[in-house]
Amino acid sequence: MNTISVSQALQIAGRAGRYGTQYEKGFVTTFKPEDLNTLKNLLSQSPEPIVKAGLHPTAEQIELYAYHLPNSTLSNLMDIFVTLCTVDDSLYFMCNIEDFKFLADMIQHVPLPLRARYVFCCAPINRKLPFVCTMFLKFARQYSRNEALTLDWLCRNIGWPFAPPKTIIDLVHLEAVFDVLDLYLWFSYRFMDLFPAASLVRDMQAELDSMIQQGVFQLTRLLKNSETGVSSGTSAAIDEEDFAINRHKQSYLRGGKDTEMPQVGRGRLTERLLAQGLLTPNMLQELRREWTQDDQSEPSDSPTSHTKKPRQKKKHK
Repeated sequence: MNTISVSQALQIAGRAGRYGTQYEKGFVTTFKPEDLNTLKNLLSQSPEPIVKAGLHPTAEQIELYAYHLPNSTLSNLMDIFVTLCTVDDSLYFMCNIEDFKFLADMIQHVPLPLRARYVFCCAPINRKLPFVCTMFLKFARQYSRNEALTLDWLCRNIGWPFAPPKTIIDLVHLEAVFDVLDLYLWFSYRFMDLFPAASLVRDMQAELDSMIQQGVFQLTRLLKNSETGVSSGTSAAIDEEDFAINRHKQSYLRGGKDTEMPQVGRGRLTERLLAQGLLTPNMLQELRREWTQDDQSEPSDSPTSHTKKPRQKKKHK
């Protein structure tokens, strides 16, 4: 496990015990006692001075490149810009554009103006969360049709309202929904006409935050329910044509039935591998078939299937 930076430790400790309360002083500790000395060491240091600033291509620069290269995708334009630009290494560095390119490739097939496409690709998204990425794609499609993303539309697509979480999987999904609402608010500051329900979404976030806090307080019970397969039925509204493997994975972990995925054995190790994305239900089914074939092809205990008669010695006269 990687150690957090001095800056991160100071930020976390600065809020510990005080966030959302009336207290001016708080305390910070570690989950494991052996990590306490590491935390004390981090808090005794000062953050490293910032000596370089990150640079990211602006929308105007990308539009200029697109004017000369009209057939290039936004992702390709970013690569061309980074390749051709010259940066003073002593003062600046190029920002990581991999997340930007990931979102650009995701919505490349959606007809959007270049400026709007650029803004969409700047959205703060954790690309490891399939549900958030799918909702991002739906946002882009709705925007391309010039149709407002109303509260009713949003509730239908995220499955609102939700029941209190009963397993860790349910809790993780609620956190992903919270990120989707954050994403909606981010777009509402930039496209006010098509994201008109900002105030109502904030109310939804407050209600969802309370539900998530209740789940965190009952974390031990959620862990036990996860081991026994209990679920509240919380499901992600995943689009079938996108993130198919992740859709099957979430449906599988929630105990849902999927006609495209046969039911296979499930255990704690299986759920953990599926949740981490290291194993897919199709891979699990293939392994099960291979194990079955191996069991059927194993030889019996006897060295041969036929009993040989002992050879008789000839008697010499």
